[in-house]
Amino acid sequence: QGQLAESGGGLVQAGGSARLSCVASSNIFRLAAKAWYRQAPGNQRELVAHITPDGGTNYADSVKGRFTISRDNAKNTVDLQMNSLKPEDTAVYYCNRGSISSDGTYHPIAWGRGTQVTVSS
Repeated sequence: QGQLAESGGGLVQAGGSARLSCVASSNIFRLAAKAWYRQAPGNQRELVAHITPDGGTNYADSVKGRFTISRDNAKNTVDLQMNSLKPEDTAVYYCNRGSISSDGTYHPIAWGRGTQVTVSS
């Protein structure tokens, strides 16, 4: 399936911005649906945003208007631009390759190892 490698995490002050990037080593990833998930300590992993093969996007209510997911098929990457960060955005963020069912539900298939984002108040 190849590997997914995230980068761009770190420590950010509340109100600041960060950009995560995920690059894949396999062409399977190139035209697939992609997503970013996150998992905070003690919480379940949650879907943050996904992007369809033709560029359609969907966001969790908690990040709408603040986060933007984008893809570059030529570079085989998917990025997550995060603005107006809040302490509750602190989590490990995971890149994902998946599929989308006919009702629009995103189904995860392959995962990266994750990158830590910590937002200080």
